[in-house]
Amino acid sequence: MGRILKKDDDEEPDFLFENLDKGQVIQEKRAFNESPVHPRKCSLVISQFLYLLSRGDSFTKTEATDIFFAATKLFQSKDIPLRRLMYLLLKELSTISQDAIIVISSLTKDMSHKIELYRANAIRILCKITDSSILPQIERYFKQSIVEKDPHVSSAALVSSIHLLKVCPEIVKRWANEVQEAISNKSNMVQYHALALLHRIKQHDRLAVSKLVSNLIKNSLRSPYAQSYLIRCCVEVIEETNTEDRIFREYIESCLRTKNEMVAYEAARSICTFKNVTNKEINSAVGVLQNFLNSTKPTLRFAAVRTLNKLAQTNPTAVIPCNLDMENLITDTNRSIATLAITTLLKVGNESNVERLIKQIANFLGDINDEFKIVVVDAITSLSQKFPKKYKHLIIFLNKILRDEGTLQLKQATLDAILTVVNNIPESKEIALTELCDYIEDCDFPDLSVQILHLIGQEGPLTSSPAQYMRYIYNRVLLDGGIIRAAAVTSIAKFGLLYEPMKEKVIILLQRCLLDEDDEVRDRATLYLKLFKDNDIRYLNKVLMDDVPVPLNNLQKSLEVYLHQGDFSEPFDVASVSTVVETYQSPLLGDGRSPFSTGASKKGDSVTGTPKANNTNTNEESTGPESFVTKLSQIPQFSTFGKLLKSSEYIELTETETEYVVNCVKHIYREHIVFQFNCTNTLNEQQLSNVSVKMVPSDPKLLKYECSIPIDVLPYGEPQQCYVAIRYNPANGYPLCSFSNALKFKVKEVDPSTGELDEPGYDDQYSLERMEIVPKDFLNRAFVGNFSEEWKKMSEDTQLVQTFSLVGVKSIDEAVKQIIKTLGMAPAEKSEVVAPKSVKHILYLTGKSLNNQLIYVRARMKLDQSQTNTDVELTIKSDDESLNDFVISAFIEK
Repeated sequence: MGRILKKDDDEEPDFLFENLDKGQVIQEKRAFNESPVHPRKCSLVISQFLYLLSRGDSFTKTEATDIFFAATKLFQSKDIPLRRLMYLLLKELSTISQDAIIVISSLTKDMSHKIELYRANAIRILCKITDSSILPQIERYFKQSIVEKDPHVSSAALVSSIHLLKVCPEIVKRWANEVQEAISNKSNMVQYHALALLHRIKQHDRLAVSKLVSNLIKNSLRSPYAQSYLIRCCVEVIEETNTEDRIFREYIESCLRTKNEMVAYEAARSICTFKNVTNKEINSAVGVLQNFLNSTKPTLRFAAVRTLNKLAQTNPTAVIPCNLDMENLITDTNRSIATLAITTLLKVGNESNVERLIKQIANFLGDINDEFKIVVVDAITSLSQKFPKKYKHLIIFLNKILRDEGTLQLKQATLDAILTVVNNIPESKEIALTELCDYIEDCDFPDLSVQILHLIGQEGPLTSSPAQYMRYIYNRVLLDGGIIRAAAVTSIAKFGLLYEPMKEKVIILLQRCLLDEDDEVRDRATLYLKLFKDNDIRYLNKVLMDDVPVPLNNLQKSLEVYLHQGDFSEPFDVASVSTVVETYQSPLLGDGRSPFSTGASKKGDSVTGTPKANNTNTNEESTGPESFVTKLSQIPQFSTFGKLLKSSEYIELTETETEYVVNCVKHIYREHIVFQFNCTNTLNEQQLSNVSVKMVPSDPKLLKYECSIPIDVLPYGEPQQCYVAIRYNPANGYPLCSFSNALKFKVKEVDPSTGELDEPGYDDQYSLERMEIVPKDFLNRAFVGNFSEEWKKMSEDTQLVQTFSLVGVKSIDEAVKQIIKTLGMAPAEKSEVVAPKSVKHILYLTGKSLNNQLIYVRARMKLDQSQTNTDVELTIKSDDESLNDFVISAFIEK
């Protein structure tokens, strides 16, 4: 008799599929062809295939097709567990294999099977393989399943219909009556899925959504999932329609008092996101969240503290009553909850407990992931502006995060936070530089090292003991890669320029760099040595200290176009690069918007397949602002206009969720202005033709209509451009005026099922927002090495001084941003950085006219006695008095 061996308790159990081989498993598919079918054996093989798919193994189309059709043999089995696994495997392989559509007849048969499990799973697979040509044939099965009494079948049909909205929205919209009936189903999940589908069907009709939500509020839903979704629908109606009807807000407030925790939390979270919220509403919501902070459920505590953390950014006083409860969460075993609690306390706390909170965070910093560390870094950044005297503790803490192991995303966020502290608190400069010098000795990310070396080169020579930083910089030349060595050479040269006593030592160090193996390092060292020996301080300033006068992304793309064209008969002209400044997607942090987007996408877009209004630009435009030059030069009507001098930012002329989405870019030439209107038709039932924009100027005497280029055909979801060109006489001044605009077009109805057009159509127009030509359209950014010196050189005889008040501007920081935005000029000497809680400030700006005349602006500002307005004294210097008047007209009409 054999002995039974007992495994050691400490021995790891063997995982059944640990060493699974794909090729061997594929051979095992022959078990599906055996007769009779062996359920246990086939179940094991299917489980192996599902494990391989979940592990990330890839199957070729041929392999997937063979497995798929072998598995279809299992339709003959009556073993329910095996059939469940078969459905799951077919669903996973349906998107990989070829000719999966062949099983539709078997699945359709199962949709009418007496066993509910078969019907539900058949529906789920059908939604994966059905296209717009097949859906009409099986439409009746879906409609029957939606109103099915069995909740599993009904829920499967509703969820599948949500996915089918991407495939054929016109057909799914016809099921609205059946979906409305499913909302009255007793099942919680069916109610929720029915409401989600009905909302997506009607989401582009604001009035229909508003009526739907109003009716459902009156006919109270039993499902907590549906109630939570209805709360979100109420928020959507309130935000998009700005309705004054209290029924939506009252419903959300009533949900605060419900017994279901999920619904109560959703109501509280929604109230915290309202833009115009009363003290009564916010206090009620915070009270609910405060109760959740003491819950025994970690999920509730986490949800509550995260919501309070976000609320603290916009309304910190509302969160103060929860301080004691959040203090208790600092010792929570869940480190994510503890982190959010501390960062929230930092945002609403006072100066006396900052050090204690930072020490508590440092104790468990190693126990939380990088995502929450970034949350902590953001809180520390805002804390530096609130309590500037605590900069030492903040810098040391941020440096600890920088030194610990972490992703590039975390390191970049931490370095940005340190730079923010240095910019806002000048006293923190030396301690920050010292800590960063130590960090680059062991930095694993070249990008961060380059940024730090740039900062040391800019700020190090201006500290009390610049020499101490030179050792750290030169170590990088000896020990690091080519990119870092090149940055270190530039940083060394800056010390020689900005700190005269070190000039001779800098020259010696640069001479040692002439033998470097990297071309970039040698070239930089040679250039800087030449300039130092010639004592060409002005050009050194320009090379080392001046920022590039155009956005770097634009410059890179323009250089790529120049090299690609291969015509080097004329040198590359930096002035030809567009100065349009757009926000680009950050490769490190993943924030920001697409450079040519016009609005945020709505949650429904991803479900229905409706084109997003923010994609209003063509593919060639999305390559960058420089493509404007190429694009416009290829249009015969504009080819004689000369050189494109400037392109404006995008100006929204409609909301992003309207029937027709339009934005505009102004292209400025020497004697012409071209208005480029980017148009998108978001109605799939219409096709527009002969689309143009009618512009009516407020002062027709200032300009003359030149030409208009309409859009021949504007189909659904395909952005196109139309143009209007006007002429002006520069000798008579720039044409500052406004335009009323209307989109004119011919509408042809489209049959959604056949795609046929209803000829001949009818003429229609759509009102657009007014648009202005303003002074900044004719001003470019300019950069100078030393603003103070250039300012002194300009004669005071031609300067213009004007005082005015920015009404309603309650902070200096807001005033600085408004002046920069209004003039479109470049800030100088970091004057755009405002110290926290400042009541006065001086802003320096530099720019140039389209004739390349330099303009210098000094704006002295201070808050008035009421602290509600900002008084500004604007001084403008240039060689042309009329240019000064033109700049001041951006604020004061002459």
